[in-house]
Amino acid sequence: SFFFFPGPQLNAQLEGWLSQVQSTKRPARAIIAPHAGYTYCGSCAAHAYKQVDPNITRKIFILGPSHHVPLSRCALSSVDIYRTPLYDLRIDQKIYGELWKTGMFERMSLQTDEDEHSIEMHLPYTAKAMESHKDEFTIVPVLVGALSESKEQEFGKLFSKYLADPSNLFVVSSDFCHWGQRFRYSYYDESQGEIYRSIEHLDKMGMSIIEQLDPVSFSNYLKKYHNTICGRHPIGVLLNAISELQKNGMNMSFSFLNYAQSSQCRNWQDSSVSYAAGALMVH
Repeated sequence: SFFFFPGPQLNAQLEGWLSQVQSTKRPARAIIAPHAGYTYCGSCAAHAYKQVDPNITRKIFILGPSHHVPLSRCALSSVDIYRTPLYDLRIDQKIYGELWKTGMFERMSLQTDEDEHSIEMHLPYTAKAMESHKDEFTIVPVLVGALSESKEQEFGKLFSKYLADPSNLFVVSSDFCHWGQRFRYSYYDESQGEIYRSIEHLDKMGMSIIEQLDPVSFSNYLKKYHNTICGRHPIGVLLNAISELQKNGMNMSFSFLNYAQSSQCRNWQDSSVSYAAGALMVH
C-alpha cells in the first residue's frame, strides 16, 4: 500500500479538504472521483465525497479500473476486510454472493488486489465520509476490466438494480486526461491556446457528455479523441446502469463539481494528469 501518512495525519488532511467544500448535491447516489496520490487530487476528490450522506448510505460499491492485469470482465476481491489508516472496511459477502452467482465475475488474486490503487485510494475517503456511521455500512469493491461496449451494457444492467436503491452509493474511480510522452498521448488543439487549455477543453467536452448520461455518446467521444481517461470502463458501466433506470422512468442528473490538473503543460516535454469530481442525484 502507499499511504504515506499515519492515521491522525491522514484524518486531518481529509478533514481539511472536506471542510472547504459545499454539499450542494447531497445525497449523491453515485460519485466520480480521482485515484491519484492525495497530494495531487485530495482537494478535488473532496468535492465528490462531500455529497455522500452517511445517514442513508449502507452499501458502497467501488468500481475501479484495472491498471496492472489484463481483464476482460470484472473481478471481485478474495478478502473480507480492507484496512485503512482510519478504520477497517468490511466487504459485503452477501452482495458478493449475488454477483458471483451471475457467472460474470472472476476473482482477483491477492497480489492484484494489493497492487491496484484505483480502489485503494478511495478507501480512506470512504471511511472519512462515513465515519459517523462506521459500523453500519459495508463496501462492494469491483475491479472493472477493459470491457467491450456490449459488456459495459451487461454490467450496467446488472448493477442498475443496486443503483436504484437509495441506501446504496456507487463510487466510480477515474482520473481524466493523462497527457505527455510518458503516457504516449499528445493531442493538442492549438485553437485553445496553451497545451493545458487544450487538455482542459478536451476533458470538459468529455465531462459534459457524461453529464448528458448517454453511454453511446461517451463511447463515440472516446473513439474520436482517444482521451486517456483511465476509468472509462467503470464510467461506461455507470452510464449504462443509469440508462437502464431512465428507461424505467427514474429521473436523474449528474453534475461535475470540480476539475483540476496535476500541473500545467506548456510544451511537449511536460506531462500532466487531470482530475474531476462529480455527483449523481436521483430526483
